[in-house]
Amino acid sequence: QVQLVESGGGLVQAGGSLRLSCAASRTTLSIFTMGWYRQAPGKQRELVAAISSGGSTNYADSVKGRFIISRDNDQNTVNLQMNSLEPEDTAVYYCNARLYIGSTLWGQGTQVTVSS
Repeated sequence: QVQLVESGGGLVQAGGSLRLSCAASRTTLSIFTMGWYRQAPGKQRELVAAISSGGSTNYADSVKGRFIISRDNDQNTVNLQMNSLEPEDTAVYYCNARLYIGSTLWGQGTQVTVSS
């Protein structure tokens, strides 16, 4: 069974930085887009950033200029560099992959906590 394995996250003070990484358990998958979503307590899951196999990116307005998403197509990995973190960024972050065959994969989630 294919899995998305996340790493990174943790506790950081406001203004600090964190880096999230996600790797598909199989490098032979044909993945269309990879990205990150987040869900704060009592809120719906929302898109943070996504990147296509061609390198096109999409960011939530709230993270533009602070977060950078990158991807390695050969290794099927995606990273999210998060800078100038704010307490409002506190959430569980989920890795997401949309395959060319139409399936969607989710990671198990990693907690990011930003203290003020």
